[in-house]
Amino acid sequence: MISDTQKSFAVLESRGIVSLRGADARDFLQGLVTNDIGRVSPEQAVWTAMLTPQGKYLFDFFVIEMMGALVLDCEAARAGDLVKRLTMYKLRSNVDISDDSEDWAVVGLVGTEADGDALCEFEGRAGAFAGGVCFVDPRYGGAGARAILPREAIEQLKAAGFEEAEAEAYDTHRLICGLPDASRDLVPEKSFPMENGFDELHAIAWDKGCYVGQELTARMRYRATAKKVLLPVEIEGDAPAPGTLITQGGKDAGEMRSSCGKIGLALLRIDALEAIQTGGDGLVAGTAQLTAMRPPYMKAGGGEGENRPN
Repeated sequence: MISDTQKSFAVLESRGIVSLRGADARDFLQGLVTNDIGRVSPEQAVWTAMLTPQGKYLFDFFVIEMMGALVLDCEAARAGDLVKRLTMYKLRSNVDISDDSEDWAVVGLVGTEADGDALCEFEGRAGAFAGGVCFVDPRYGGAGARAILPREAIEQLKAAGFEEAEAEAYDTHRLICGLPDASRDLVPEKSFPMENGFDELHAIAWDKGCYVGQELTARMRYRATAKKVLLPVEIEGDAPAPGTLITQGGKDAGEMRSSCGKIGLALLRIDALEAIQTGGDGLVAGTAQLTAMRPPYMKAGGGEGENRPN
């Protein structure tokens, strides 16, 4: 994995870029996504999602203003689908939507002169860099930063003191932080944002106007009806494939999501976690034993063992 104090970067080839240009771009996107696009500027990025009318996950992406356009750092494999979905809503809006993934690279950056929590409270803070933009991860500052750069500018990161790391190392860091990675961890048209950390990770603006899927999302929050939670898990044994059923004493306790080595993410039933705290059986997925961890963005303070759910 990547050390919090080692300045490292990893090119995230799994990420793509979709750009929105035109006089109506900001208002157009504002009516579709969970976060407040009014907050987005060249100095501030946000993480947000598009939902179905039933409040289920469709896409998630980071949004930053760059060169007069709204730039979406999204899942590369589904960038074309995102463009089609946005175009479906376009109607007569003055907005041009394009897939610019070939021209730009998304890079994950980890490491500061302080510890991994040094960037907390600066989530989304952005600035120009190397012909592109760099911004603190809007979900959780301890995860580091992201950069959207012209592909030929990646070498400038080395000149800035960053060492290149494998994408798998960044992925392990992401998993430890408990951060979902698009459709690897979120099932389109099935996952609910309130069960996957979107509120705690700053993806939902509760004081903005209407957006697609708002009613059910708000209802789940105010009625506290979420029955599951996405958490990092330690894996003892062979890593279960995504979608593997997780059981506790033979009963359904959740479902496995992505993993890397001995760390992964799992969507777990809250009642199963409560049972573990009172001496119930552990979690099993295939032949592996799983131990749920409290992600650092939920952590109340330092100290050994405080990253476990309680």
